[in-house]
Amino acid sequence: MRFLRRKEAETTDADAVVDPAEEEAAQNKAHTPGKGRPTPKRREAEQRKRGPVAPPPRTTREAMKRARGNKDERKELSAKRREIRATQRERMMAGDEKYLMPRDRGPVKSFIRDSVDSRRNLLGLFMPLAILIFVALLVPDPRVQSFTTLLCLLMLVAMIIEGILLGSRITRQVRAKFPKEPVRGLSIGWYSFIRASQLRKLRVPKPKVRAGDKIA
Repeated sequence: MRFLRRKEAETTDADAVVDPAEEEAAQNKAHTPGKGRPTPKRREAEQRKRGPVAPPPRTTREAMKRARGNKDERKELSAKRREIRATQRERMMAGDEKYLMPRDRGPVKSFIRDSVDSRRNLLGLFMPLAILIFVALLVPDPRVQSFTTLLCLLMLVAMIIEGILLGSRITRQVRAKFPKEPVRGLSIGWYSFIRASQLRKLRVPKPKVRAGDKIA
């Protein structure tokens, strides 16, 4: 029994002895070396992306000069933005599909605009009629107010009837010219009414045809 215990003790001591090279290799695998520097903060990282910050002005003259330079840069940027907006509006008024509003895009809407612009409509007097009603209300004479109100009422009824007929006519034309396009009569009629009720000079985009031209 003594020899057996001695043999077990020797085996345990042999297993407890570890090679220093193997121990160092195991530590290197388990340990990740540091970067040697602290992790930069978010503010510092953003400053590095933006570039170096200009030092503060040392004199009042330098501060005024820098402020004047920033003001000139802002003016130049504003001028460029105005130029871009003017170009976009010009292209939109010319009917460029890229700059038109979504409601005005497409060959169907272009055909509707040409159909409305190719004839003179009583609906074009809608805005002057509204101004006439407003002026008539300012006149103290009751007879003038009554006559103007009756006249405006008759014109308004005539405009409504013309708008319904115009919408029906253009809807038939659109369905005949674009049989594969999904056509909704109410949508086309409303678009035609809005276009016809505007003054010719205020229509957006500008008319490409003259009154009396035939639309194929």
